[in-house]
Amino acid sequence: MIQTRTIALPHRIELNCRVSGEPGRPVLMFLHGFPEGAFVWDGLLEHFSQPEHGGYRCIAPNLRGYGGSSAPADTSAYRAKHLVEDLRALIAIETQDAPHPGRLAGLVAHDWGGALAWNLAALHPDLMERLVIVNAPHPGTFWRDLQHSPAQQAASAYMNFLVRPDAAALLAENDYRRLWSFFTTPGGSAAPDWLTEDVRQRYREVWGRGLDGPLNYYRASPLRPPGGSATHPVAELPRALLDVRVPTLVLWGMDDPALLPGLLDGLNDYVADLRIEPLPGTSHWVLHEAPGAVRDRIASYLSAV
Repeated sequence: MIQTRTIALPHRIELNCRVSGEPGRPVLMFLHGFPEGAFVWDGLLEHFSQPEHGGYRCIAPNLRGYGGSSAPADTSAYRAKHLVEDLRALIAIETQDAPHPGRLAGLVAHDWGGALAWNLAALHPDLMERLVIVNAPHPGTFWRDLQHSPAQQAASAYMNFLVRPDAAALLAENDYRRLWSFFTTPGGSAAPDWLTEDVRQRYREVWGRGLDGPLNYYRASPLRPPGGSATHPVAELPRALLDVRVPTLVLWGMDDPALLPGLLDGLNDYVADLRIEPLPGTSHWVLHEAPGAVRDRIASYLSAV
Protein backbone atom coordinates (compact mmCIF):
# COMPACT_ATOMS: atom_id res chain seq x y z
CA MET A 1 0.00 0.00 0.00
CA ILE A 2 1.37 3.39 -0.97
CA GLN A 3 1.27 6.21 1.54
CA THR A 4 2.14 9.89 1.24
CA ARG A 5 4.58 11.49 3.66
CA THR A 6 6.03 14.97 3.82
CA ILE A 7 9.59 14.75 5.11
CA ALA A 8 11.24 17.85 6.55
CA LEU A 9 14.95 18.05 5.76
CA PRO A 10 17.42 19.80 8.07
CA HIS A 11 18.00 22.63 5.60
CA ARG A 12 14.38 23.85 5.58
CA ILE A 13 13.23 21.97 2.50
CA GLU A 14 10.27 19.62 2.62
CA LEU A 15 9.86 16.74 0.18
CA ASN A 16 6.47 15.20 -0.43
CA CYS A 17 7.13 11.47 -0.85
CA ARG A 18 5.30 8.33 -1.84
CA VAL A 19 6.34 5.36 0.28
CA SER A 20 5.57 1.65 0.44
CA GLY A 21 6.96 -1.17 2.54
CA GLU A 22 7.91 -1.67 6.15
CA PRO A 23 10.40 0.65 7.89
CA GLY A 24 13.60 -1.08 8.87
CA ARG A 25 13.94 -2.87 5.55
CA PRO A 26 16.62 -2.17 2.88
CA VAL A 27 15.64 1.02 1.07
CA LEU A 28 15.09 1.57 -2.65
CA MET A 29 14.73 5.17 -3.77
CA PHE A 30 13.16 6.26 -7.06
CA LEU A 31 13.70 9.69 -8.69
CA HIS A 32 11.38 11.05 -11.38
CA GLY A 33 12.09 13.51 -14.17
CA PHE A 34 10.41 16.30 -16.14
CA PRO A 35 7.50 16.86 -16.49
CA GLU A 36 6.42 14.05 -14.18
CA GLY A 37 6.11 13.36 -10.48
CA ALA A 38 6.66 10.65 -7.90
CA PHE A 39 3.43 8.90 -8.90
CA VAL A 40 5.06 7.43 -12.02
CA TRP A 41 6.87 4.95 -9.76
CA ASP A 42 3.76 3.62 -8.01
CA GLY A 43 3.83 0.26 -9.78
CA LEU A 44 7.46 -0.35 -8.85
CA LEU A 45 6.95 0.82 -5.25
CA GLU A 46 4.12 -1.67 -4.83
CA HIS A 47 6.06 -4.48 -6.52
CA PHE A 48 9.39 -4.19 -4.71
CA SER A 49 7.83 -3.64 -1.29
CA GLN A 50 6.17 -7.08 -1.44
CA PRO A 51 8.01 -9.77 0.55
CA GLU A 52 8.20 -12.09 -2.46
CA HIS A 53 9.94 -9.36 -4.48
CA GLY A 54 12.54 -8.26 -1.96
CA GLY A 55 10.41 -6.68 0.74
CA TYR A 56 12.16 -3.34 0.34
CA ARG A 57 11.20 -0.07 1.91
CA CYS A 58 10.47 1.98 -1.22
CA ILE A 59 10.38 5.75 -1.41
CA ALA A 60 9.81 8.13 -4.33
CA PRO A 61 10.11 11.84 -3.51
CA ASN A 62 8.55 14.60 -5.52
CA LEU A 63 11.74 16.47 -6.21
CA ARG A 64 12.25 20.06 -5.12
CA GLY A 65 9.80 22.23 -7.08
CA TYR A 66 7.35 19.40 -7.79
CA GLY A 67 4.09 18.03 -6.46
CA GLY A 68 3.77 19.52 -2.98
CA SER A 69 7.50 19.61 -2.19
CA SER A 70 9.17 22.91 -1.38
CA ALA A 71 9.46 25.11 -4.47
CA PRO A 72 11.84 28.05 -3.91
CA ALA A 73 11.33 30.93 -6.32
CA ASP A 74 15.03 31.65 -6.86
CA THR A 75 16.42 29.82 -9.88
CA SER A 76 19.77 29.36 -8.15
CA ALA A 77 18.05 27.13 -5.58
CA TYR A 78 17.84 24.48 -8.32
CA ARG A 79 21.56 24.14 -8.93
CA ALA A 80 22.81 20.59 -8.67
CA LYS A 81 24.59 21.08 -5.34
CA HIS A 82 21.31 21.99 -3.63
CA LEU A 83 19.33 19.17 -5.24
CA VAL A 84 22.00 16.64 -4.31
CA GLU A 85 21.91 17.90 -0.73
CA ASP A 86 18.15 17.21 -0.69
CA LEU A 87 18.86 13.60 -1.64
CA ARG A 88 21.68 13.17 0.87
CA ALA A 89 19.46 14.41 3.67
CA LEU A 90 16.51 12.28 2.58
CA ILE A 91 18.69 9.16 2.41
CA ALA A 92 20.02 9.82 5.92
CA ILE A 93 16.49 10.14 7.30
CA GLU A 94 14.91 7.26 5.43
CA THR A 95 17.70 4.72 6.04
CA GLN A 96 18.31 5.41 9.74
CA ASP A 97 16.48 2.21 10.72
CA ALA A 98 17.60 0.17 7.70
CA PRO A 99 20.08 -2.73 7.96
CA HIS A 100 22.77 -0.41 6.60
CA PRO A 101 22.04 3.10 7.92
CA GLY A 102 23.00 5.85 5.52
CA ARG A 103 23.09 3.52 2.52
CA LEU A 104 20.46 2.69 -0.09
CA ALA A 105 20.11 -0.83 -1.41
CA GLY A 106 19.52 0.84 -4.77
CA LEU A 107 18.80 4.17 -6.43
CA VAL A 108 16.59 4.09 -9.54
CA ALA A 109 16.23 7.27 -11.57
CA HIS A 110 14.82 8.60 -14.84
CA ASP A 111 15.42 11.81 -16.84
CA TRP A 112 16.24 14.73 -14.49
CA GLY A 113 16.13 12.33 -11.57
CA GLY A 114 18.86 10.43 -13.40
CA ALA A 115 20.93 13.57 -13.82
CA LEU A 116 20.85 14.03 -10.04
CA ALA A 117 21.57 10.34 -9.48
CA TRP A 118 24.70 10.46 -11.67
CA ASN A 119 25.91 13.44 -9.65
CA LEU A 120 25.11 11.84 -6.30
CA ALA A 121 26.80 8.57 -7.27
CA ALA A 122 29.96 10.37 -8.42
CA LEU A 123 30.27 12.52 -5.31
CA HIS A 124 28.92 10.12 -2.69
CA PRO A 125 29.28 6.50 -3.82
CA ASP A 126 28.98 5.34 -0.21
CA LEU A 127 25.29 6.30 -0.20
CA MET A 128 24.15 3.44 -2.44
CA GLU A 129 24.95 -0.17 -3.25
CA ARG A 130 23.64 -0.05 -6.82
CA LEU A 131 22.48 2.53 -9.34
CA VAL A 132 19.86 2.08 -12.05
CA ILE A 133 19.57 4.80 -14.69
CA VAL A 134 16.65 4.97 -17.14
CA ASN A 135 17.07 7.30 -20.14
CA ALA A 136 19.14 9.91 -18.37
CA PRO A 137 22.42 10.96 -19.97
CA HIS A 138 25.67 10.89 -18.07
CA PRO A 139 26.95 14.49 -17.86
CA GLY A 140 30.21 13.59 -19.61
CA THR A 141 28.64 12.14 -22.74
CA PHE A 142 25.81 14.70 -22.72
CA TRP A 143 28.23 17.64 -22.56
CA ARG A 144 30.32 16.05 -25.32
CA ASP A 145 27.35 15.62 -27.65
CA LEU A 146 25.84 19.02 -26.91
CA GLN A 147 29.12 20.47 -28.16
CA HIS A 148 29.90 18.16 -31.07
CA SER A 149 26.82 16.23 -32.25
CA PRO A 150 24.48 18.18 -34.56
CA ALA A 151 21.87 15.46 -34.13
CA GLN A 152 21.87 15.72 -30.32
CA GLN A 153 21.96 19.51 -30.50
CA ALA A 154 18.79 19.43 -32.60
CA ALA A 155 17.18 16.84 -30.33
CA SER A 156 17.90 19.04 -27.28
CA ALA A 157 16.78 22.33 -28.85
CA TYR A 158 13.54 22.22 -26.82
CA MET A 159 15.62 23.08 -23.75
CA ASN A 160 16.08 26.61 -25.03
CA PHE A 161 12.30 27.03 -25.05
CA LEU A 162 11.92 25.71 -21.51
CA VAL A 163 14.26 28.36 -20.06
CA ARG A 164 12.19 31.26 -21.42
CA PRO A 165 10.66 33.50 -18.73
CA ASP A 166 7.20 32.89 -20.17
CA ALA A 167 7.60 29.12 -20.58
CA ALA A 168 5.38 28.24 -17.61
CA ALA A 169 2.50 30.37 -18.89
CA LEU A 170 2.83 28.98 -22.40
CA LEU A 171 2.95 25.37 -21.20
CA ALA A 172 -0.20 25.88 -19.09
CA GLU A 173 -2.28 27.21 -21.97
CA ASN A 174 -5.24 25.21 -23.32
CA ASP A 175 -5.13 22.51 -20.65
CA TYR A 176 -1.35 22.05 -21.01
CA ARG A 177 -1.53 21.42 -24.75
CA ARG A 178 2.22 21.80 -25.25
CA LEU A 179 3.05 19.49 -22.35
CA TRP A 180 0.79 16.72 -23.67
CA SER A 181 2.67 16.95 -26.95
CA PHE A 182 5.85 15.87 -25.16
CA PHE A 183 4.37 12.39 -24.93
CA THR A 184 3.44 11.97 -28.60
CA THR A 185 5.65 10.52 -31.30
CA PRO A 186 7.51 13.28 -33.17
CA GLY A 187 5.42 14.24 -36.17
CA GLY A 188 2.41 12.42 -34.77
CA SER A 189 -0.71 13.75 -33.13
CA ALA A 190 -2.30 10.77 -31.42
CA ALA A 191 -1.79 10.36 -27.67
CA PRO A 192 -0.11 7.11 -26.62
CA ASP A 193 -2.34 4.36 -25.27
CA TRP A 194 -0.90 4.64 -21.77
CA LEU A 195 -1.98 8.29 -21.49
CA THR A 196 -5.49 7.58 -20.24
CA GLU A 197 -7.74 10.21 -18.72
CA ASP A 198 -6.91 8.91 -15.25
CA VAL A 199 -3.18 9.31 -15.95
CA ARG A 200 -3.77 12.76 -17.43
CA GLN A 201 -5.44 13.80 -14.21
CA ARG A 202 -2.40 12.65 -12.22
CA TYR A 203 -0.26 14.91 -14.39
CA ARG A 204 -2.67 17.83 -14.03
CA GLU A 205 -2.37 17.50 -10.25
CA VAL A 206 1.41 17.84 -10.50
CA TRP A 207 1.40 20.65 -13.07
CA GLY A 208 -1.36 22.54 -11.29
CA ARG A 209 0.96 23.14 -8.35
CA GLY A 210 3.17 25.27 -10.58
CA LEU A 211 5.56 24.80 -13.47
CA ASP A 212 8.31 27.30 -12.67
CA GLY A 213 9.91 24.95 -10.14
CA PRO A 214 10.30 22.12 -12.68
CA LEU A 215 11.46 24.59 -15.35
CA ASN A 216 14.10 25.99 -13.01
CA TYR A 217 16.04 22.74 -13.39
CA TYR A 218 16.70 23.76 -17.00
CA ARG A 219 17.28 27.41 -16.15
CA ALA A 220 19.89 26.56 -13.51
CA SER A 221 21.72 23.97 -15.61
CA PRO A 222 24.92 24.84 -17.49
CA LEU A 223 24.27 22.05 -20.01
CA ARG A 224 22.33 23.43 -22.95
CA PRO A 225 22.51 23.16 -26.73
CA PRO A 226 23.59 26.05 -28.95
CA GLY A 227 20.96 28.67 -29.62
CA GLY A 228 20.43 29.83 -26.07
CA SER A 229 22.50 31.27 -23.27
CA ALA A 230 23.43 29.05 -20.35
CA THR A 231 23.30 30.90 -17.07
CA HIS A 232 26.43 29.18 -15.76
CA PRO A 233 28.75 28.49 -18.70
CA VAL A 234 31.36 25.80 -18.16
CA ALA A 235 34.42 25.08 -20.25
CA GLU A 236 35.07 21.70 -18.67
CA LEU A 237 33.25 19.47 -16.22
CA PRO A 238 35.42 18.45 -13.26
CA ARG A 239 36.37 14.79 -13.38
CA ALA A 240 35.11 14.40 -9.80
CA LEU A 241 31.58 14.93 -11.15
CA LEU A 242 32.01 12.31 -13.86
CA ASP A 243 33.63 9.14 -12.51
CA VAL A 244 31.11 6.72 -11.00
CA ARG A 245 32.38 3.89 -8.81
CA VAL A 246 28.95 2.41 -8.03
CA PRO A 247 27.80 -0.72 -9.93
CA THR A 248 25.42 0.69 -12.53
CA LEU A 249 22.69 -0.60 -14.82
CA VAL A 250 21.57 1.68 -17.64
CA LEU A 251 18.22 0.96 -19.31
CA TRP A 252 17.65 2.89 -22.51
CA GLY A 253 14.55 3.31 -24.66
CA MET A 254 16.24 3.34 -28.05
CA ASP A 255 13.57 5.43 -29.78
CA ASP A 256 13.97 8.38 -27.42
CA PRO A 257 13.69 11.46 -29.68
CA ALA A 258 15.29 13.81 -27.14
CA LEU A 259 18.14 11.67 -25.81
CA LEU A 260 19.76 9.80 -28.67
CA PRO A 261 21.48 6.40 -28.31
CA GLY A 262 24.82 8.04 -29.11
CA LEU A 263 24.84 9.24 -25.51
CA LEU A 264 25.68 5.67 -24.51
CA ASP A 265 28.93 5.77 -26.51
CA GLY A 266 31.93 6.12 -24.24
CA LEU A 267 29.90 5.67 -21.06
CA ASN A 268 32.27 2.95 -19.87
CA ASP A 269 35.02 5.60 -19.73
CA TYR A 270 33.21 7.05 -16.72
CA VAL A 271 31.54 4.03 -15.11
CA ALA A 272 33.84 1.17 -14.14
CA ASP A 273 31.13 -1.41 -13.35
CA LEU A 274 28.57 -0.87 -16.09
CA ARG A 275 25.79 -2.86 -17.68
CA ILE A 276 23.80 -1.35 -20.56
CA GLU A 277 20.50 -2.91 -21.60
CA PRO A 278 18.87 -1.32 -24.66
CA LEU A 279 15.08 -1.45 -24.87
CA PRO A 280 14.24 -1.37 -28.59
CA GLY A 281 10.86 -0.03 -29.64
CA THR A 282 10.49 2.21 -26.59
CA SER A 283 10.96 5.94 -26.24
CA HIS A 284 11.84 8.35 -23.45
CA TRP A 285 8.61 7.29 -21.71
CA VAL A 286 9.72 3.69 -21.30
CA LEU A 287 8.41 3.61 -17.72
CA HIS A 288 4.91 3.84 -19.17
CA GLU A 289 5.48 1.92 -22.40
CA ALA A 290 7.23 -1.15 -21.01
CA PRO A 291 6.76 -1.20 -17.23
CA GLY A 292 7.15 -4.98 -17.04
CA ALA A 293 10.47 -4.95 -18.87
CA VAL A 294 11.80 -2.17 -16.65
CA ARG A 295 10.61 -3.94 -13.50
CA ASP A 296 12.10 -7.30 -14.49
CA ARG A 297 15.48 -5.86 -15.42
CA ILE A 298 15.70 -3.90 -12.17
CA ALA A 299 14.74 -7.02 -10.20
CA SER A 300 17.36 -9.12 -11.97
CA TYR A 301 20.04 -6.52 -11.34
CA LEU A 302 19.20 -6.12 -7.67
CA SER A 303 19.31 -9.86 -7.11
CA ALA A 304 22.54 -10.46 -9.03
CA VAL A 305 25.48 -11.54 -6.89
